Amino acid sequence: QVQLVESGGGLVQAGGSLRLSCAASGIFFSIRVMGWYRQAPGRQRELVATITGGGVRNYGDSVKGRFTISRDNAKNMVYLQMNSLKLEDTAVYYCAAIPGGWGQGTQVTVSS
Repeated sequence: QVQLVESGGGLVQAGGSLRLSCAASGIFFSIRVMGWYRQAPGRQRELVATITGGGVRNYGDSVKGRFTISRDNAKNMVYLQMNSLKLEDTAVYYCAAIPGGWGQGTQVTVSS
């Protein structure tokens, strides 16, 4: 059974940085595409970034140049480094195994 546990969310001022972490278990991690998605109130869940087992990255247009996804296959971990945060980055951020499942989400709130 897939388990994904996010951590690292919180409150940050605009222009600041946060790093999200996701611990995965129950999957053959090193070959699985992993991703981060987010959902703001009243909006659909949207892609933030994905990364293949070999490290090929893909980003949503709104975060390109500001966010970086990475993974550590030895530790079954995936990370999201978020820099130059904007008010519109406020959302619940979900870790995803593609396919496989979702984490419970972690709140990121960007304040002015």
